[in-house]
Amino acid sequence: MTWNGEEADIEAYVGRVGHEGDLKPDFDTLRALHRAHVASIPFENLEMMVGRPVPLDLAALQDKLVRQRRGGYCYEQNLLFAAVLERIGFAVTGLGARVRVGASSRRAVTHMLLKVEADGQQWHCDVGFGGLGLLEPISMGNEGHVRQDARQGEWRFGIVQEANGARVLRTERAGGWFDLYEYTLEERLPVDYVVMNHYTSTHPMSSFIRRPVVQRAAPDVRRTLVGEHLTVTRPDGTSDERDVSARELGDVLDREFGIELSAEDRAELIRAHYAGA
Repeated sequence: MTWNGEEADIEAYVGRVGHEGDLKPDFDTLRALHRAHVASIPFENLEMMVGRPVPLDLAALQDKLVRQRRGGYCYEQNLLFAAVLERIGFAVTGLGARVRVGASSRRAVTHMLLKVEADGQQWHCDVGFGGLGLLEPISMGNEGHVRQDARQGEWRFGIVQEANGARVLRTERAGGWFDLYEYTLEERLPVDYVVMNHYTSTHPMSSFIRRPVVQRAAPDVRRTLVGEHLTVTRPDGTSDERDVSARELGDVLDREFGIELSAEDRAELIRAHYAGA
């Protein structure tokens, strides 16, 4: 199996995400698991912030995201999801994307997403893009008709194909459509994500090693903590913003994102990145 699905602890995973329905390789199951995963497992890069590596083997992913009830970033989240889907019987293909959020030039391929086949269609799945990400799968369309538009909760997402063949995932905000990332259908293997993960988690130019990033998407609100800055955004474009002090960091991570750090990890995070907050 490409994603080591035979090693996936399905019982523990469905307990973690709160799924109580069937586990069949059909779209209803895919949609339900995608929504449950996004709702339950937050996006976070805190392992890097406390000076630890980010292993991508399935045993480590299940220990961290499932048993320790922590979160993770794109490779961790989507590799775990791919293994679970493969165990159930889905055909899963890994893809790579160039993130456009906050970009002033074209970036390298550093984001992971999935193509999943269900009910005779191909679905764009991504449980690892954080606060701006999909809540559920979106259709990749048919040959010659890629353009898609879907409402998920109070948010709208779309896929368009550009002249060079790249597909672009977008979300609608108060000011109009906003590009999230571009991708092609070139297949990526687990070893490709090991290389991407090494760059993203260790390179001095990677934004993920500079400050904590914790995010969570919900049907009616998007929550983001970047550094000490907490933002809660609603579909109409309004938002609440404030700085989080070191003293309240643990409570905010727990209350807003469902992350319970150990006392040692919380102290190390505060020491390294919240001094003076």
